Amino acid sequence: MPRFRALDLQVEAKADLTPVTDADRTVERALRERIAVVRPGEGVLGEEEGDDGCAVRWIVDPIDGTKNFARGVPVWATLIALEREGEIVCGVVSAPALGHRWWASRGAGAFRDGEPIRVSAVSRLAEASVSATYARDLAALEPAAWHARSLGDFWQHTLVAEGVVDAAIDARLAVWDYAALIPILDQAGGRITALDGGAPRPSEQVVTSNGAVHAELLTLLR
Repeated sequence: MPRFRALDLQVEAKADLTPVTDADRTVERALRERIAVVRPGEGVLGEEEGDDGCAVRWIVDPIDGTKNFARGVPVWATLIALEREGEIVCGVVSAPALGHRWWASRGAGAFRDGEPIRVSAVSRLAEASVSATYARDLAALEPAAWHARSLGDFWQHTLVAEGVVDAAIDARLAVWDYAALIPILDQAGGRITALDGGAPRPSEQVVTSNGAVHAELLTLLR
């Protein structure tokens, strides 16, 4: 938070032309150092420093929504997930500028700021509020859904988990962009998949929903 809207914030372009700030690097370094102390033997897969190659690893996106962070928009978060034997067993989404934190672990429920959360009961796409990152998806959804707009990044998916939004269609994501969302959506009673209905995969679009509108949504997007 001290670097958010800081006048001396350092912003650079990475090799893939996406921005990175000094805050991104500092947050990931702090998490790696903390994990090394309190979880010895466990590794980290992070957006900025790569993969330690451990069987048990923490998947870290130090700032999801770096473009928002760099421009002073408060929709950004730190995403942290724990993976054991290829399964994501817990996830945390911490958005301090919004004043909220979401988390879940397998079999223990999903929460926002300590309060249980649950997806909506809307059963038809025509009655659903949907968020989409790509303009082409919004164009397809606008005549089919009750309401369609672009909320973006992690936030649209946590709103699905809360039951405020019924579904969200994201861009092509890296594993650190969606890993923390998997247990949160699952424990809130929702679904998170790729466009083909399979498990989320790196470099594929990610779809989340309350579960009830998922099949109809995927059919429309295909």
